[in-house]
Amino acid sequence: MFIRLITGAAITVAFAGPVFAQEGSLLPNVFFDCQGRNCNSQYYRTEIDWVNWVNDQAVSNVHVIMASLTTGAGGREYQLDFIGRGAQEGYLDQMLFQSLPTDTDREELDGLAHTLGLGLARFANEVGYREIVTLQGPDPEASGQSGRRVVSRAEVDDPWNLWVFRLNGSGNLDGEETRKTERLNGSFNASRVSPTWKLNFRGNVNFSRQEFQLSDDRVFRDSRTDWGFNQLVVYAVAEHWSVGVQGQMARMTRFNQNLRVEVTPALEFSVFPYEEATRRSLTMFYKIGPAYRDYIEETVFQETSETRWEQSLELEFSQRQTWGDAGLTISGSHFLHDFARNNLSLRGDIDFRVVRGLSVNVRGDIAWVDDQIYLSAKGTTDEEALLRLRQRGTDFNYGITLGFSIQFGSIFNNVVNNRFRSVGGFGGRGGRRF
Repeated sequence: MFIRLITGAAITVAFAGPVFAQEGSLLPNVFFDCQGRNCNSQYYRTEIDWVNWVNDQAVSNVHVIMASLTTGAGGREYQLDFIGRGAQEGYLDQMLFQSLPTDTDREELDGLAHTLGLGLARFANEVGYREIVTLQGPDPEASGQSGRRVVSRAEVDDPWNLWVFRLNGSGNLDGEETRKTERLNGSFNASRVSPTWKLNFRGNVNFSRQEFQLSDDRVFRDSRTDWGFNQLVVYAVAEHWSVGVQGQMARMTRFNQNLRVEVTPALEFSVFPYEEATRRSLTMFYKIGPAYRDYIEETVFQETSETRWEQSLELEFSQRQTWGDAGLTISGSHFLHDFARNNLSLRGDIDFRVVRGLSVNVRGDIAWVDDQIYLSAKGTTDEEALLRLRQRGTDFNYGITLGFSIQFGSIFNNVVNNRFRSVGGFGGRGGRRF
């Protein structure tokens, strides 16, 4: 069972009044589990002060997991799962909150805090904490909102027919005595998302100019313009199957391509229903198609332009559970004219809670590369390599990160103190800059 809330009047109409805590009552212990956007636990602790926010999952009565996905309009749909623990094991509840793309951060946080509070109130009422919270409904006459309600998609008159457009632009200039960098960037995006179709068209243009004075008084200068246009059309064939077409037209100077044109049909199978993607996902993605490349400089294979067919297969798994998060992606691709020109990659990550207060995390990736048919026969200068202006030939690349976290001390401290937040410390946003 879940409740779906949409930001704005719908929330206020449903439960407009505040939530009151009764003094002297036993409070439930809440462990809040969130990664990514709007994981502002300090804000939720301030707004919902009638529970114990604990820092250890082992002592919690309810484990709240929050995850989100982007909606077709450019907002986000947040899924909050409430999982009982200890004496409350077996309790399961879910609430969904949808923000609008025009919401400010404060409006989105307020909506999330309201949804989280409602979910915790339902938990408190269900498992026996009945004296700590009261939901006060709206007064339609006092608020002037009589008759307002949540409406269905069929009742909405949308003059844009679900289309969403976005334009972005930026400019940057920075430097010092021996260095100067200029950048201009622009992009646009048009998308339409419905239950059966997903359409996305996006383009971008990037200009950069760099100038560096070297130690031998030589001056290195580089100026380049890259651009690209990408399209994606996806159709939902069945509950677990989707078909689509990806397209690209671009100029990529780093990869020695004056023009790249690609049209690639694709097929995706999801083992789990797509609706469960915020908590678990296992998909297989296959695509095959031709790509035309017009090179800036002749390649190591003595080509100035060519059209090559290629295919790829990707297997991706991710899940978010009470013990932590995990993800694994395996992908492989090759050119049809030469199977030896291939690419195989493996990347994964895991955040695992070992015991109370101790968690470990591992992230890594490795790829075996033998498909760089675009490499320039002239090679790469030292300056281009250091500034990563041109891709160099390689047989493999890799990266790995290991980490751990140990927390001890008070797990029941619900005090929020916002003073000197920029200086650092627990809950701070960073250290002082000098």
